[in-house]
Amino acid sequence: MSSVTSMSEAVSSAIDDGDSVYLAGFTHLIPFAAGHEIIRQEYSNLTIGRATPDLVYDQMIAAGCVEKVVFSWAGNPGVGSLHAFRRAAEDDVPNAIELEEYTHFGMATRLYAGAVDLPFVPLKTFAGSDLPDHNDNIRPVESPFGDEEVYAVPPLTPDVAVVRAQRADEDGNCHLWGIHGEQKEAALAADTVILSVEELVDTATIRSDPNRTLVTGDEVDYVVNCPYGSHPSYAQGYYDRDNEAYLNWDETARTVEDTEAWLEEYVHGVADREEYIRKLSSDRLLDLQAGNSYSVPVDLGGS
Repeated sequence: MSSVTSMSEAVSSAIDDGDSVYLAGFTHLIPFAAGHEIIRQEYSNLTIGRATPDLVYDQMIAAGCVEKVVFSWAGNPGVGSLHAFRRAAEDDVPNAIELEEYTHFGMATRLYAGAVDLPFVPLKTFAGSDLPDHNDNIRPVESPFGDEEVYAVPPLTPDVAVVRAQRADEDGNCHLWGIHGEQKEAALAADTVILSVEELVDTATIRSDPNRTLVTGDEVDYVVNCPYGSHPSYAQGYYDRDNEAYLNWDETARTVEDTEAWLEEYVHGVADREEYIRKLSSDRLLDLQAGNSYSVPVDLGGS
């Protein structure tokens, strides 16, 4: 049976108020469409996890969906602060949020521990950092093989992970190229997985290049065909990063009024991602189209 559904149905079926939700994707393939659908359905009291929370989490926080953020570094990449994030953390606007911070490797390690069902994983990345002083989940441990002391972090097992990829078949076997980030670990660690892709392809296409299959269908609960689902982030080989949108958000998010007006127009004011994309000018979309840069073909052999 096909796992394909709409983003609206996937989100409403997978997520409940108070859940822990991880929107995976590092630099590109960020699940903006899923984040906007969560806002549109007016979820609340969510614990959201992500390495590098950026605009999508700023928007979810501004919409009042978030109770806690588990993260590593937060900001508008290449621009500056996340203003809604700061308002919530510093002034409880629109509501107070709890912060639990790690390094990037600390977050990835927590997901790895969740993916392989380990009670903790040791790592050295916190040596010399003051993060252990502010996070009770980063704890020193003695090596059982010597006198060295390292740190340990517990598993991160989200209720729901949203993972994006370039393409997938109807069963959820997906191809991803470019920066992998933590998508695979997030999918393996989560109880429920929503896979959002730029295009659906047949299974023969996926099987033609098995080494590019990052997540397999047995881990995926919902498959959503969502072109431009990462805008204003980028999807390697499909469209480039919309730098103008990141700059504009820095200005928009500086006030509550402008932030709420943006959410009303671009999230609540549209029915779905397709309608959101129609609001962007054709010239803007054409400017974002990726050029061609093909890899050298690989001969997989065969009988």
